[in-house]
Amino acid sequence: MQFDEQGDLDTSQVDDRRGRPGGRVAIGGGAAGLLITLVAVLFGVDPSLLGLSEGGGPGADARPSTAGEVQQVCRSGADANRRQDCRIVAVTNSLQEYWRGELPRRGTPYRPAETVLFTDRVSTACGAATSAVGPFYCPGDRQAYFDLGFFDELSTRFGARGGPFAEAYVVAHEYGHHIQNLTGTTQRVGGDRQGQNSASVMLELQADCYAGVWAHHATTTPQASTGRPLISTLTDQDIAQGLDAAAAVGDDRIQKQATGRIDPEVWTHGSSAQRQAWFTAGYRTGSMSDCDTFATPR
Repeated sequence: MQFDEQGDLDTSQVDDRRGRPGGRVAIGGGAAGLLITLVAVLFGVDPSLLGLSEGGGPGADARPSTAGEVQQVCRSGADANRRQDCRIVAVTNSLQEYWRGELPRRGTPYRPAETVLFTDRVSTACGAATSAVGPFYCPGDRQAYFDLGFFDELSTRFGARGGPFAEAYVVAHEYGHHIQNLTGTTQRVGGDRQGQNSASVMLELQADCYAGVWAHHATTTPQASTGRPLISTLTDQDIAQGLDAAAAVGDDRIQKQATGRIDPEVWTHGSSAQRQAWFTAGYRTGSMSDCDTFATPR
């Protein structure tokens, strides 16, 4: 994946909180430790739903964005080609550029999200969370949260090959949850949060599909400021990185690694094969219409 060297990076879409004190988090050991290990790669989870946070609620710790490192160093696509944090800025910019144009064509106004970079722990409108929960989207503040250390964990502990587009896939998945929040799909889950046929699994697979839809259009979505796509090149090897990351965070693979057995009755995100298949479905056609996981026979 290569970015337009002269492309503009809009760092106003990213709140860089790395190095700042985070929120208070109450997490126990024992069985809870195993839960955290599993959740760490099941990204997309609202921490307040896992019992891993305290406090919270709408508007909790509603901090204004302040200048961080990315605001100082991430200026152009050239910076995104050199630095991981600038790459996350660029992927965020590309995602918002695409969805800002696509969603209104389907009758839903687009409201921007924000990417938050943090270290170790963070306070959100969904409660306080540690980096152990992995990347997640909080509907209460329309922000997607990332501790960049997760991408190392994805490779070193969970066997993904990694790479720039593996990271982009993770960010795009979380922005898929933002689209679901705007379209009202998130509310369809209700209490149906566990099992291979649960609404939770359908929601997560749809977010994977939306990530594929964005990837389909990433190299043809022009920046308003330059008239050129910010992502200039996306190869088959890049897509393979994304598919490999999707497989690494499949419920079946995580369960097998953690416990030695697979129990579909407690799945929340879908199998490795399902996650790859739905990303591929979105990438192949580039159409949100092909991402209705809820209408697909389960």
